[in-house]
Amino acid sequence: MTRFEVITHILAPPERIFAESLSVEAHTASMSASGERAVAGVTSGRLALGDQVTWQARHFAVTWHLTSAITACDPPVSFVDEQVAGPFRHWWHEHRFEDDGGGGTLMRDVIDFAAPAGPLGRIAEALVLRRHMTRLILRRNHHLKTVTERR
Repeated sequence: MTRFEVITHILAPPERIFAESLSVEAHTASMSASGERAVAGVTSGRLALGDQVTWQARHFAVTWHLTSAITACDPPVSFVDEQVAGPFRHWWHEHRFEDDGGGGTLMRDVIDFAAPAGPLGRIAEALVLRRHMTRLILRRNHHLKTVTERR
């Protein structure tokens, strides 16, 4: 299993970033390079505790489907999304929003994931997937920063 963390400072209040982070449209806009879109479950608007969404995206020249659920939600402090069906053996993503004391927010993403295929999956995690997933989170966070700081 691989675990990584990304911290992004955003000059906007936690409530705004929390809400935008649960937006299906914000997610698809941030992942436009992979053509990601919501194809089942909640396909528009803001996700809430218990909601599920199936994402379709193209990575490594393959179209993937991943169904995730919002399994914990403490507005505007944190929420967790977890894979309930899809390509990973395990996918867990905690989103935390901490007031920086100066009108901004430290957004902290903690991701735990495991690829399928035993030892080969662990090699793929180390050589390719960790870097790829980190880039995706950084791209998503850059989009959230740009959108929420504009308002």
